[in-house]
Amino acid sequence: MRRRNFVKSTLGLAGAAALSTGNLSARPTAKNKFNLKYAPHFGMFKNMAGDDLIDQLKFMADQGFTALEDNGMMGRPVDVQEKIAKEMSRLGMEMGVFVIDKGGNGANTLAAGKKEYVDIFLDGCKRAVETAKRVNAKWATVVPGDFERNLPIGLQTGNVIDALRRGSEILEPAGLTMVLEPLSDTPNLFLRTSDQTYEICRGVNSPSCKILFDIYHMQKNEGHIIPHINWAWPEIGYFQIGDNPGRKEPTTGEINYKNIFKYIYDRSKKENKSFIMGMEHGNFNPGKEGEQSVINAYIESDKFPI
Repeated sequence: MRRRNFVKSTLGLAGAAALSTGNLSARPTAKNKFNLKYAPHFGMFKNMAGDDLIDQLKFMADQGFTALEDNGMMGRPVDVQEKIAKEMSRLGMEMGVFVIDKGGNGANTLAAGKKEYVDIFLDGCKRAVETAKRVNAKWATVVPGDFERNLPIGLQTGNVIDALRRGSEILEPAGLTMVLEPLSDTPNLFLRTSDQTYEICRGVNSPSCKILFDIYHMQKNEGHIIPHINWAWPEIGYFQIGDNPGRKEPTTGEINYKNIFKYIYDRSKKENKSFIMGMEHGNFNPGKEGEQSVINAYIESDKFPI
């Protein structure tokens, strides 16, 4: 499932959903207590919770999920953003990533170094700050876009670093961190591996520019997941989850998520750090049964010795 499909689906929910309190209510005690902060997205449990976004939040909290990520948050009406934030605060849930609108893509790649492309990106950063204030967000996803193949790779890297430094100057005073996501969707993408992203974050040299380590994409592009997490650790700000092949919930593919979750938990505890773990994947099976399978997969994968 490509990022644009996630954004399209979340924006589709935003336009028509009337946010009411519905019949569900927040439970004083969640059904499950997870070791890590797993973050579902809207639509993941719509068969069990209903189409109403607030009811979906309540359902997530009732199941023990303590965070939410919403790629399309910037495209939601302001009043919807505010209602989501209010309910999340009441439920004690944290906001994970949203995608910075036009924060670099194939049509305005930051690798090209063109002023008009950088200006589009910087405008997105400014608007992202306002969204983040409304929804109490600390992280926002940026993808620099495609290769500019008529330029040497070193020049492209320099162009990306320059643009991200300017973006960081906008985000840092607001306490918002852009997390750069290397992707596997197409070989045309400039940002592909965790070590390349690490290099760029070091070049930008800002607390507002870190790595979004999407385990699904990195399994496809580089494998060797735990060592790569270890090497890139100082610059990682956020994780996303998806099994491979298929980009569905843990236990449906080849990735040993129990071991990966344990590594992240153990090291985070030792260093007094905390990460939101975005559930940016689809459901392996449809309907209510498929949604319960997602919950069961996280219960099972979170059962590691601590």
